[in-house]
Amino acid sequence: MAEFTFYTVAMSRGQISRWALHEAGADYDQVVFDWAKRPDNFTAINPMNKVPALVHHHAQEDGSRHDHVITEAAAINHYLAETHPDAGLLPDAHEKAAYFRWMFFAAGPIEQAVIAAAMDWKVPEERTAMAGFGSLDLALSAMDSWLSKNDFAAGNRFTMADTYVGSQFVWGLRFGSIPETPAFKAYVERCTQRAAYAEANAIDAALIEEAASS
Repeated sequence: MAEFTFYTVAMSRGQISRWALHEAGADYDQVVFDWAKRPDNFTAINPMNKVPALVHHHAQEDGSRHDHVITEAAAINHYLAETHPDAGLLPDAHEKAAYFRWMFFAAGPIEQAVIAAAMDWKVPEERTAMAGFGSLDLALSAMDSWLSKNDFAAGNRFTMADTYVGSQFVWGLRFGSIPETPAFKAYVERCTQRAAYAEANAIDAALIEEAASS
């Protein structure tokens, strides 16, 4: 058995964490399914019935095994960085503030603002503070300001935060939910040039093609 079992659906947020698995060099098996045919045990793994989900088969000193379940892509990705420190994806002391700031900014305000715009949910101007993400323009402006001065989420070095932040911008620019700015375009190009991104993306592209033809 591999150290990790990765649960995903072909066209889903699972692509975010597959990239992280490859950046970390994790030993994993995958369970790929579609929404109509979830594994019988999946609701026990994630009662939200969402993907991705990751199960860490953690060996104990007495030879037994304890399974740890991690859900939510940002949490999964950081967990992989923590469990694979030799991959060099964790922030150093000076990168840590920006690392957590922008990873969770992308998981919170950016994603929610993009979804709200796609759903045509209108937040009254006087209630933007209540919404948390403010507005799409405000959230993207904050991110654009950072990426205009820094190559990556934590500064000038790729870290695990970029598997999450980068995924938001890869998808956003590809599908037009995030407008292309010079900073966003350059950031996406830096992220997608990575070998681990290409490896992970090739696997998911094949799964998407297979699902479409079935």
